[in-house]
Amino acid sequence: MCRLSAVTSDQYFSPMENILALETMKEGHDGSGLGLVLKDLGGEFEHLKEYPILSGICSNKGMEALNHYMEEAGFVEKFMWEPRIREIPGSGITRRDHYFAKAYKYPPAFQDKNEEEKEQLLLETRLALRDLGEADESIFVFSFYPDVITLKSVGDPLQVGEFFGLDKDSLTAKIIFAQGRQNTNYAIYLYACHPFFIEGYCTMTNGENTAFVPIREFLTSRGFAGYRGYNSDSEVFTHILHYCHRQLKFPLPYFKDVITPLQEGEIEGRSDRDAVRLIKKSLRPLCIDGPNCIIGFTPDGTVFMTQDAKKLRPGVVGGVPGKYALMSEECGLDRAVPERDKTQDICPMKYDMVVVSPGARKVTKWNQLNV
Repeated sequence: MCRLSAVTSDQYFSPMENILALETMKEGHDGSGLGLVLKDLGGEFEHLKEYPILSGICSNKGMEALNHYMEEAGFVEKFMWEPRIREIPGSGITRRDHYFAKAYKYPPAFQDKNEEEKEQLLLETRLALRDLGEADESIFVFSFYPDVITLKSVGDPLQVGEFFGLDKDSLTAKIIFAQGRQNTNYAIYLYACHPFFIEGYCTMTNGENTAFVPIREFLTSRGFAGYRGYNSDSEVFTHILHYCHRQLKFPLPYFKDVITPLQEGEIEGRSDRDAVRLIKKSLRPLCIDGPNCIIGFTPDGTVFMTQDAKKLRPGVVGGVPGKYALMSEECGLDRAVPERDKTQDICPMKYDMVVVSPGARKVTKWNQLNV
């Protein structure tokens, strides 16, 4: 199993908080990788929120190709962050030439375009750069979006955090997701490392999605360029969330109804039974088969946790107004928000979705049966 560590706060904090929470859950991950996604950035990025940020890893050759592509596309680099690499003896972490987060000005032709057109440009650019460097692994690009940074590396999470110098860096955010990887079904490959991100949506998962193939086939048939890659069976959860919430405009709770549809008798008790029945019928290929615990966020900063309906993986949510954590284990929650009232912790079960509102103001538990 992997271990998940998500924190949402009304104040900026360091990703080391998530990493230290992962360290308390170390028996649940084997140290084969760390993935981080930071949203609503502080530090040097606090005043760059309108500029898209390209996050990735490059060889020297790859950086040269990337810079050439971006220049030809009309992007102008405004700011570049690189971690202060610190070699960790005995860690086995292979140092690559460049780890970066680059903020860009949009090309002149897109300065006055609407958000949807800008998002399409960023998606197409990210995919083109991935294609440019994937064959020889000279370029890895994980996200290209305003106010979001993604970092990934093979290695033990705590050692990776120290390798990147995150314990000494000013890099902060108000929403941070981190996953400590347990290498199971796939080779250790950076594009298979959670969390996954697409156009403002992010998820990470502890589990195994045995319904991966039909879900992948359904998504790739939608005609949306971003539904591709799938080096991990869990990446489809991000794309299902994006498809339901952004493309189909469903309210967030319907994501739960899509991935874990109710039985007919249970649907009958819903006030929106006609809509739920139609969703089940038309989107049945997106039904998951776990065990899976899924943590995600949406563009407005809503953060949630939900479970597979059949075989639950551990997950707990708790905190105080202004700071909530969503963790695989209670010890991780203790590390992240020790001052909370533990009697208010929530462990979502098969019908539940736990939602933390933007700004970490409050937490609610939505139940599929009680609508």
